[in-house]
Amino acid sequence: MKWLYVAAGIAIFFKFLFVPNPIAEAGDLSIVEAVVLDSGVPNAVSGIIFRNRLYDTIFEVIVFTIAIMGAQFLLANERPFKIVHRFSDRTSVVLAQLGATIAAIVGVELAIRGHLSPGGGFAAGVAGGTAIGLVAIVSSSELMESIYERWQAASWEKVSVLAFIVLAAVTLVGIELPHGKLGELFSGGIIPILNILVAIKVALGSWAVILVFIRYRGLL
Repeated sequence: MKWLYVAAGIAIFFKFLFVPNPIAEAGDLSIVEAVVLDSGVPNAVSGIIFRNRLYDTIFEVIVFTIAIMGAQFLLANERPFKIVHRFSDRTSVVLAQLGATIAAIVGVELAIRGHLSPGGGFAAGVAGGTAIGLVAIVSSSELMESIYERWQAASWEKVSVLAFIVLAAVTLVGIELPHGKLGELFSGGIIPILNILVAIKVALGSWAVILVFIRYRGLL
């Protein structure tokens, strides 16, 4: 793996040398207006996260991935619970399922329209993880794990991370999609796609962590 780290360091070094950083001429515009015009999305926060400070966002995604791997690694040698107690009364089940439905709908909304209104990929992923957590506290742990494996959630999580890193790297090089018309759903270039990838990553990563802690720490 050392050669991979060396190659990555050399690539970043030459990027600093030969790829110039674009300098925006803001003039009399405010910082928010400049970010909106530069990114092509009304949500200036999304413009900053997925464009102006995309380097930071890449490593935030990587750190979240490492945290998930760390949780799985640290608990792997512990003895799993044979019996996992969960909420089984009718009231708790109905409230958890209702809350999960609302959280899932909010998560999808934040992922798709996060570049137009308050929200975004991280918030959408948290909403999705919340929905999964609410379902987990009233469902069988075996059922949750079987669904996780049946839909190959671990593979989709890895694919979303790799796709995000590749698309972010392409964007940093200077290759961008057309911004489209400001305020429309299909606008903002690559930002909506990055939003969706981050949402998938955070939601599926939260699912993996939830399963690990339920298996080795129980629920109640």
